[in-house]
Amino acid sequence: MDLNTVVEIRDARHPAPWRPGDAWLGGGTYLFSEPQPHLRRLVDLSRTGWPPVQLHPDGSVEIAATCTIAQLSRFARTLTTEAAPLIERCCRAFLASFKIWNMATVGGNLCNALPAGPMISLTAALDGECLLLAQDGVQRRVRVADFVTGAGHKVLAEGELLRSVTLPARALDCRTAFRQASLYGLGRSGALVIGALDLLDHSLSVTVTAATVRPVRLWFPLPPTARELRTALDSAVADDEWFDDIHGLPAWRRHMTVRFAEEIRRELEGAGTTKAEVTR
Repeated sequence: MDLNTVVEIRDARHPAPWRPGDAWLGGGTYLFSEPQPHLRRLVDLSRTGWPPVQLHPDGSVEIAATCTIAQLSRFARTLTTEAAPLIERCCRAFLASFKIWNMATVGGNLCNALPAGPMISLTAALDGECLLLAQDGVQRRVRVADFVTGAGHKVLAEGELLRSVTLPARALDCRTAFRQASLYGLGRSGALVIGALDLLDHSLSVTVTAATVRPVRLWFPLPPTARELRTALDSAVADDEWFDDIHGLPAWRRHMTVRFAEEIRRELEGAGTTKAEVTR
């Protein structure tokens, strides 16, 4: 779609004062998908030269905001950590054509802050940390689980930039389980739950996305009982935080989340037969 209110595109490598009507341009798959009448100038990040994905000596993985889904998918195939398959599963959770795969960015998916954003699911589940850059050069770090605060809402200040997301080595060594549900065969995620079992201390995290307006990450020092898990879910998600749109009613999303969380609990504690990913 043409953005006929935009009168200038600026290269992000050449700093200039931020002004009303500016927007960061990564892959552009959202910006060019619908009218943006409030925009006057785009600040293009495509020539920044940031490495898409870096494996650091400590075993952590840093994903640039400009990394495309296709680049992340290719990188995941080179990883040998326990959680490597989860990266590909979340990439495949996109409702996207190959064109979108090669243009859409990890940073864009996080900054859109849509409940069904699978990069939010992935990075929140693996305890990712966002690096944010302000216009005055000040840096701050925010956990992904705290970065998205609601449907379409995030903690970015005016002109602030998401530079990258870092996944810690310990999270990448976790054993993971993945469940996803949609009302349609190729539909947007209505509920997506990820479990991560730390093989060192046997702690368990359960992360809920798509069904809720914000990512909800529960952490247990030891795998919980079914009752403890259900109680924690009920306490963590308020009634008005179950998302409601054409892709699923709140009651259905809640039901699927509770069901998937229990399946994951059983799978990761080894109490039952591993169940395949479910898609409705």
